[in-house]
Amino acid sequence: MCGRYQRKADKQAIAEYFHLRESGEDLSVEAAPSYNIAPTSMQPVIVRSPDTGERELRIMRWGLIPAWCKDIKKLGTSTINAMAESVADKPIWRGPFKKRRCLVPANGFYEWKKLDVKNKQPFVFELKSQEPLAFAGLWEHWRAPDSALEFDTFSIITTEANELAAGVHTRMPVILNPSDYDRWLATDNPDQPPTDLLRPFDAAKMTAHPVDPRVGNVRNNDAALCDNWSSP
Repeated sequence: MCGRYQRKADKQAIAEYFHLRESGEDLSVEAAPSYNIAPTSMQPVIVRSPDTGERELRIMRWGLIPAWCKDIKKLGTSTINAMAESVADKPIWRGPFKKRRCLVPANGFYEWKKLDVKNKQPFVFELKSQEPLAFAGLWEHWRAPDSALEFDTFSIITTEANELAAGVHTRMPVILNPSDYDRWLATDNPDQPPTDLLRPFDAAKMTAHPVDPRVGNVRNNDAALCDNWSSP
């Protein structure tokens, strides 16, 4: 599961690193750096423009809501992640996997290691290069059946943990190589989605360290949460 992640890059840094086209939207608030991103928050997500084919930034709610859903309260946070093993088959994921794939910009993700019955230690996983990264995501547009409310939502795909993450958790988000971004976003051939990209990222390119347990509270959102931490 991936239930919390962090993004140090702001709108400009995201646009430069991911080679995005100019957008007229004002994303200054929503795309500000965030060090403790939690489910149901609104976050920047990259999609391929249906008009130009270029990459563009949109703001979406974390936690995919299928178009046919009438009551989002019944979903809870169960749709923040989609398992790589079932995205091609389960009805809730099948359509987005074929037609609506996205990149979720980040700099790392958090997982909690169980120390004993009562205690867990959070860890952050990042690239050794400290560059931004992109999770493989799915997105959907949702419109409330009885109001004018509508917005886009997304989910992060998870796979089995690599050698580094396995010491903390059994699963990890799918991290895509930059060379695969275009193929992941392209949906010209919906009958042959890129299932081969849903694999653990190379552990040799990643690093991990314990972080302050303050990250467990979503109200804490500062850069120090990503620092290497040792218990007093």
